[in-house]
Amino acid sequence: MSAPRLRVAVAGGGWAGCAAALDLTRQGHHVTLFEAARILGGRARGVDVRGLALDNGQHILLGAYRDCLRLMQQVGVDLDTALLRLPVQMRYPDNGDGMDFVAPRLPAPLHLVLALLRARGLARADKLALARLNSAAKWMGWQLDDDCSVSELLERFDQTPRLIRLMWRPLCIAALNTPPERASANVFLAVLRDSLGARRRAASDMLLPRLAMGALFPEPAGAWLDNHGGAVRLGVKVAAVAQDGDGWRLALTGAGGAVEERFDAVVLATPALQSAALLAPLPGMAALATQLAGFDYEPIVTCYLQYAPATRLDLPFYALEDDPAKGRWGQFVFDRGQLDASQCGLLAVVVSAAGDAGDLSREDLAAAIGAQLAHDLQHPGLANPAWTQVITEKRATFSCTPGLARPDVNTPHPGLVLAGDYTASDYPATLETAVRSGLAAATAIRLQRALPREKRSLSHSRGAAPGNSIQ
Repeated sequence: MSAPRLRVAVAGGGWAGCAAALDLTRQGHHVTLFEAARILGGRARGVDVRGLALDNGQHILLGAYRDCLRLMQQVGVDLDTALLRLPVQMRYPDNGDGMDFVAPRLPAPLHLVLALLRARGLARADKLALARLNSAAKWMGWQLDDDCSVSELLERFDQTPRLIRLMWRPLCIAALNTPPERASANVFLAVLRDSLGARRRAASDMLLPRLAMGALFPEPAGAWLDNHGGAVRLGVKVAAVAQDGDGWRLALTGAGGAVEERFDAVVLATPALQSAALLAPLPGMAALATQLAGFDYEPIVTCYLQYAPATRLDLPFYALEDDPAKGRWGQFVFDRGQLDASQCGLLAVVVSAAGDAGDLSREDLAAAIGAQLAHDLQHPGLANPAWTQVITEKRATFSCTPGLARPDVNTPHPGLVLAGDYTASDYPATLETAVRSGLAAATAIRLQRALPREKRSLSHSRGAAPGNSIQ
């Protein structure tokens, strides 16, 4: 006997919500996806800047993002067209005191061995330190028994100051959006495990989006839902959630006013703070709501700088050495013209863990970044862009600190589950984490509804311990 077709509401049209809605629709359920904004994508969405289709933040995906890539293909995205695939690399401009590390397209782990041997800008001691950490991490199974900061991990395995400055620190900030002094070593090791330590070379590849983030997944996901029996309702906010017998009643607000609708199950794919506010009035949810409201956050700034169309970098992107005390804020610069021919001359500079950058005005930050580019790339004209646009995501990700407790997708109430990059995972707050949590939320609803009602209630009264990983 097949499971009954449920009416499921997914609150939140970010990457987690879109993934949950897709999977539930594939299971045969009638899904309605609610998004308070007028576009899908959440914190990884497209924006219009002076007629250009840009992003609210420049992203890099990894070849290890198997669920992201699979769902993109499911909704009709051609990965070869949508993404520029590059071998794993950490390359600084030639004129500075950086390094040049790029892996050849050879089977793993040979590609990393040769990359290390050929790396320029690293002394023998630096290369031996990198090899030592990689070997020790493999021996430990890429996990510490007791979590600590990334800085403590690097000190424990005698990483050289130069290697920390040019390799480990920028990788940690880019992947976890948390400075190594405060970042979780275990989460950092998990990222290294599935990229540099992966058995498939392609898993370590860096994937640069050629499309705006909305067109990369959320928008085609919305179109897929419309064509497969789902419903996407933009500009509609879930204002409250209440139990209604064996289901849930949602209070909805939007341009049409305030209405209520009943659903058999609900996926809360809203940001953690918003989910906490929705859960707090429900019985038995106080502890979970407090946990969700207790996350600390890190901002990410992306600065777009437009130059003459003939302006072009030698590579699609470079690492930059930041030093806020010296007015150096940029950590990576991307040549958007090499990703999209309509954006020639446009550079995007990323500042992760950008708390201190928030003390500057947008104009001063853009000017400092322009001066940094002019110096590092030995191109004085880069100090004077035609125009700039600074976009700040103040709560881009949670602070990924050691031993941080993250909630399971299940809540104490059957039929009400969570989805978001903050849920339990050994990954940081990435697009892949968000997508995996959405898939886990859809699976949780399927498993819950497969149980008789009395067993369902018993199962949730026992609960799942916060912090269990979603695999």
